[in-house]
Amino acid sequence: MGGLTPSTPIPTEIKLHKQDRMLEVAFSDGKRFAFSCEYLRVYSPSAEVRGHGPGQETLQVGKKDVEITDIQPVGQYAVTLVFSDGHDSGIYSWDYLYDLGMEQEFYWQNYLRRMAEAGASRESKALVK
Repeated sequence: MGGLTPSTPIPTEIKLHKQDRMLEVAFSDGKRFAFSCEYLRVYSPSAEVRGHGPGQETLQVGKKDVEITDIQPVGQYAVTLVFSDGHDSGIYSWDYLYDLGMEQEFYWQNYLRRMAEAGASRESKALVK
């Protein structure tokens, strides 16, 4: 994940659909992505989730019903998303959000595969033993 460059598309609209638990982001290059709150939560760029290097990631389980409760701007380059489970330490830069959109299918399938391998559940109160 690189930093912002002059060619990085920037959001022209960020809209939270609370009922559907979706965040819609439109970018300056015309692309528009719809992210589930769960997807954004499990791919939070925070150290708590990503760890401090490759292979250090912490699998986020039981996040199917998580909601975004607040969106806070961080300068001109990012937002912090506040989730209903109390998580609020991920800073989502424009380039990171754009990458999450462009690679959404790959990342989502990777998440589902990792959950299956761990015998874990997306449901909030269940952990398959």
